[in-house]
Amino acid sequence: MTEEPMPRPRSRTSPTAKTRAAPKAATTPEAATTPKAAKTPRVAKAPTVAKKPVVATESKVTTTAAPTSPERRPGLPSRRRRVAPGSAPDASPETSEAQQRQAREALALARRIVDLAADKKAAEIVLLSVGALTTLTDYFVICSGGSERQLGGIADGIIESLKADGVLPIGREGAPDAHWVLIDYGSVIVHVMAWPERDFYGLEKLWSEAPLLLRVQ
Repeated sequence: MTEEPMPRPRSRTSPTAKTRAAPKAATTPEAATTPKAAKTPRVAKAPTVAKKPVVATESKVTTTAAPTSPERRPGLPSRRRRVAPGSAPDASPETSEAQQRQAREALALARRIVDLAADKKAAEIVLLSVGALTTLTDYFVICSGGSERQLGGIADGIIESLKADGVLPIGREGAPDAHWVLIDYGSVIVHVMAWPERDFYGLEKLWSEAPLLLRVQ
């Protein structure tokens, strides 16, 4: 008897092999519901405005003419600078006739004040020519008195006598009780001082460079 071949057993996949196979990645519900990141919209840039070039402009400077000096009132002396005070004016072309006349009037006024102070018994009368050192005035007349009453008498006597001549002072400062009276005639300034104040302030030393025109003891 011939032996019949036995049938080969069918290959079966073991259950373990089935489990060993990697499972497919499952989609989680969170991943399914997570929306995609929205793209930020591009903001249109504002158009740049071209800057205008800065042009340097020159500042305009307006100049005004200096005001002209008002006309001098009758009887008041002028404060204008005179030529060569204390000496006879020269006849150069630059010197006008009006300036020469003012220089003569100023010197005559100064000598007149010296005479008036001497009439009031003023002591140590000094006439200084300061026109070359300052534009304030042309002459200083400095004198002294022995008492407050005499100081007031000297100042009042000079003012009243020149007022009768038609010459008025520009101003008067101080008082006899202050021991110093100043009388301003523009071209001539008068200092009536007591002895202590005269020694203390020393106007003669202060203006030592001014020519001494006259001294009355």
